[in-house]
Amino acid sequence: MTAKSEQEAGSHEAGADSAWSSLYRVGGAAALAIVAIALIQAPIFILYPQPTTVIGHFTQFQSNKLLGLVDLDLMLILGNAASALVFLALYAALRRASPSLMTIALTLGLGGIALYFAVQPTLSMLYLSDQYTAATTLVQRSAFLAAGEALWANYNGTALGMYFVLNGIADVIIAVVMLRSGRFSKATAYLGIVVGAMLLLPPLPTLGTIPLVLSYLVIVPSLIWNLLIARRLFQLGSPEHLPTGVR
Repeated sequence: MTAKSEQEAGSHEAGADSAWSSLYRVGGAAALAIVAIALIQAPIFILYPQPTTVIGHFTQFQSNKLLGLVDLDLMLILGNAASALVFLALYAALRRASPSLMTIALTLGLGGIALYFAVQPTLSMLYLSDQYTAATTLVQRSAFLAAGEALWANYNGTALGMYFVLNGIADVIIAVVMLRSGRFSKATAYLGIVVGAMLLLPPLPTLGTIPLVLSYLVIVPSLIWNLLIARRLFQLGSPEHLPTGVR
C-alpha cells in the first residue's frame, strides 16, 4: 500500500467514525459508570454482607429498604444497563476489523444481559417482603416466603450461569478482535481475555467456592479494563480524532 492509499484509508476510517462519535462518547461514559457503580457497591457489600436466606432479605428490606435494594444487586441492574451501551460502542469501534465476530460478541453480550434482567429479583423481592410483613396469617406468610424462595432459586439458577458464560465469551471475542484491529492497545486486549476467561465459571452455589472466589477476583481487572476502554472510546469520539470537515 502506498503512502497516499494509506492516508486515504485512514481518512476513510476517520470519516466512518464521525457517524459513531456520539456512541463512542456514550460508551466511554457508560464504562466509567460501571467503575463508579462497582466502587460504590463493593464497600457496601463489605460493611453490610448480603443475607444468605430469603427471610434475611425480607428482614433487611423492612429495616432499610435502600440497603436491601443495594444488597440485592440493585447497582448491578444499573451496571448491566451501562454494559449494554459499552457493548454497542465496542461493536461500532471494532466492526470493520471483524464484522462476523463482533456481531457474535454483541449478540452474546446483549443476550446475557437480557437473561440477567429476566431473572433479577430485586424489586419483586421488595414487593414480597412488604406482603410478607403485612400478612396476618401463617398461611399467607408461608405463601409469600415460598414465592421468595422460588425467586431466589431462579436467580441462582441456569439463567444467571448463562449470563456469566455468555458475557465471558463475548469479552474474549472482543479482546481477540482488539488484537487484530490495532484500535486498542495490546494491554487492553490481553486484559480483556483475562476478564472474559474468569467469567466462564459462573458463581453458582452448586459449583462450589472456586467460581465464587473468581467472581470477586475478577472485579479488579474488570475495573481496569473498563477504564482503558473508556479512555480509548473517548479518544475515538473526540473532535481531534475526526476529519476537519466533520468536526
